Amino acid sequence: MNSLKEAGLKVTQPRLLILGLLEKTTKRHLSTNDINIALRDDKTPLTLGTIYRVLDQLEKAGLVLCHHFSSENAVYELHDSEHHDHMIDVKTGKIMEFHDKIIEQRQREIAKKHGLELSDHRLVMYGEFIA
Repeated sequence: MNSLKEAGLKVTQPRLLILGLLEKTTKRHLSTNDINIALRDDKTPLTLGTIYRVLDQLEKAGLVLCHHFSSENAVYELHDSEHHDHMIDVKTGKIMEFHDKIIEQRQREIAKKHGLELSDHRLVMYGEFIA
């Protein structure tokens, strides 16, 4: 609740439901469909329009990150951890998060070399995880 107020958002039931779901889920990256099903299963359904609207508000407030890893749909994650990058299995859709200090340093160096004052970046690698 404090994070909503601190972000300048009014505390509403839909915002609390969606933030609560993102906080408690074991699956870190959820689509709007995942959120819709989870809320319906918890007997607290929201319309898809409300889910999209709330996610947009939460993203603009910096509480949620939206990723477009595929052309099919976006996934959302709570913006509660340090910067990390992603690897996506193109066959299964599995998403793995990682952080690498050397990659982070090289990105800063490249930005500086080209005169870019870096404010944000995202690295996404696509392939297939080998067992």
